[in-house]
Amino acid sequence: MDIKFIKSNTPKSKPEGKLGFGTYYTDYMFQMKWTTEKGWHNPTIKPYAPIELDPATMVLHYAQETFEGMKAYRNDNDDILLFRPEMNARRLNRSNERLCMPAIEEEDFLDAVNKLVDIERDWVPKEPNTSLYIRPFVFATEAGVGVHAANSYLFMIILSPVGSYYANGLAPVKIYVEDEYVRAAKGGTGFAKCGGNYASSIIAQQKAKKLGYDQVLWLDAQHRRYVEEVGTMNAMFVIDNEIFTAPIEGTVLDGITRNSCIQLLKSWGYKVNEKALEINDLMKYAKDGSLTEAFGTGTAAVISPIGILRYKDDVATINNNTIGTVTEKLFNELAGIQWGKVEDKFNWTHLVEKA
Repeated sequence: MDIKFIKSNTPKSKPEGKLGFGTYYTDYMFQMKWTTEKGWHNPTIKPYAPIELDPATMVLHYAQETFEGMKAYRNDNDDILLFRPEMNARRLNRSNERLCMPAIEEEDFLDAVNKLVDIERDWVPKEPNTSLYIRPFVFATEAGVGVHAANSYLFMIILSPVGSYYANGLAPVKIYVEDEYVRAAKGGTGFAKCGGNYASSIIAQQKAKKLGYDQVLWLDAQHRRYVEEVGTMNAMFVIDNEIFTAPIEGTVLDGITRNSCIQLLKSWGYKVNEKALEINDLMKYAKDGSLTEAFGTGTAAVISPIGILRYKDDVATINNNTIGTVTEKLFNELAGIQWGKVEDKFNWTHLVEKA
């Protein structure tokens, strides 16, 4: 793909100290337009700047928008690595298809990510447990107040140097089980990575925070009985030395970290059950000691141990509110592969090529 590059005359200063998550943004962004007449065209890397939109732009009214979350990692040789970026390209297109938006050629997606990260490689932080967060996103740009698939879109990528998603790193998080609101129903957009899913989840997140909890664990929409996923992560449970996680059946995000963890766990000899798990059973297992570990998996947090579960007025502590051996081993292995410190037996990492 022939990408036009517009050089910035005012480069930013690199942030110093604690990075946080999603606070700082790099000098450049990628942008490519789509119209019904021309398809995808005019790929450009240009200085990071605000986007000017007509007040009638359809994304603002009808939420035709999808996005992805990825990271670039600096290894000890000063190379920059991506982790399974082709899976992000494919998932973005599945999301786009659900929202009646145009697909992006996988090769073009990967080329855009590689070239933008290559230009910004000095922004990939060097400190332990830091990375460059990559946010590709697509949205409708047609101006018009009328519900239909738009006739123009913008594909963009922005970058942000980040530290740990949770301020306390690998300290176990407290999870509130939501049984009033729902995140997704079969036939809906639960499997897609689109902003509407997250907007509708905020009310439960606020509810959880008022009660002193870090995140929400969602139940299925039909019965309010079966465990699905945490707001920003897939969820996994170690029960009698077997792993349980919700199946991918249209209501749960097909997480790339989830997929990677399943492959690692199976390679270590664990039985992984992708099946519906009732919340009442989960709380019972937590109380009788059968549930020995619980953790979330996702690009932002990688692996996040779960120490406390609250369902209605019932509160259960898991593994004495400490990180478990399986959880810690998964984090060390997966993070080690991502940062190039552990042998990549699955060929998951991609070297960012230099121009």
